[in-house]
Amino acid sequence: MNNVLLLAITGLGLGALYFLVASGLSLIYGLMGVLNFAHGAFLMFGGYAGYEVSRLIGASTWPGFAVGAIAGILTGAAIAALTEFLLVRRLYERHIEQVLVTVGLALALGALASGIWGTDAITITGPGWMSEVTVVLGARVPNIRFLTIVAAVGVLVAIVAFLRFTRYGLIIRAGVENRSMVTALGIDVRKAFTLVFALGGAAAGLGGVLASQFYSIVSPHLGPSLLIFAFIVTVIGGLGSLTGAAIASVLVALLQQFVNFYGQGLGDFAVVLALALVLLIRPKGIMGRVAA
Repeated sequence: MNNVLLLAITGLGLGALYFLVASGLSLIYGLMGVLNFAHGAFLMFGGYAGYEVSRLIGASTWPGFAVGAIAGILTGAAIAALTEFLLVRRLYERHIEQVLVTVGLALALGALASGIWGTDAITITGPGWMSEVTVVLGARVPNIRFLTIVAAVGVLVAIVAFLRFTRYGLIIRAGVENRSMVTALGIDVRKAFTLVFALGGAAAGLGGVLASQFYSIVSPHLGPSLLIFAFIVTVIGGLGSLTGAAIASVLVALLQQFVNFYGQGLGDFAVVLALALVLLIRPKGIMGRVAA
């Protein structure tokens, strides 16, 4: 029973991490139709920014972690906004070129990170509470799991609230439906779309900081390894659906954890098999292509 509870909570924590990455992908694809392969690089630089800033202030202190998290969020948002402004803006409706440019950017940013911080993983430390455990009905659960779950729920609520209840959210949704009409009203839709990219990058930056605490390391491989599962989650949940991404993140992570434990480490294989089954049975994914 203890093992089942530990695997379930760990799966929820891992699912929360997948969602933090997949939420940006779903947001950008659902609202703008851009499949962004450079998203993992936003996460990776967010993790490195969080590490560097936390180290300056005090990596084992809560102020150090909090400021590091803010630095990671801002770094992810800034890189994403620059990507949209300098590269993607000229390629809307040109999907092949979008894929080529974002794949190339991911490779370039990965090489840049390796040049700055090296190819070896850097060990991360955080506030002592994160490395401690909380006993839940006999299961000893690392506290970082709870933090990632709370962060993912907060990101989901914040994005949905932004899109539904703010002026920019309304502009973005209207611009997706009829860009020419919104532009004719004197509203600059391009700025709103840059903001969408920045929001997706901010979620990835936060994901990078929490992922580095979750795995206790940060490395150039952190973004690409999580991006693979984020794409799987995005496809299973339904391209462009935030709700679908949230549901799929939990299902994929729980499947991965339980099969890894009871199936001799075949969790990744089970996830790929689940992806294949979803594509065969329901190609549009759990929630179809509906943004938030």
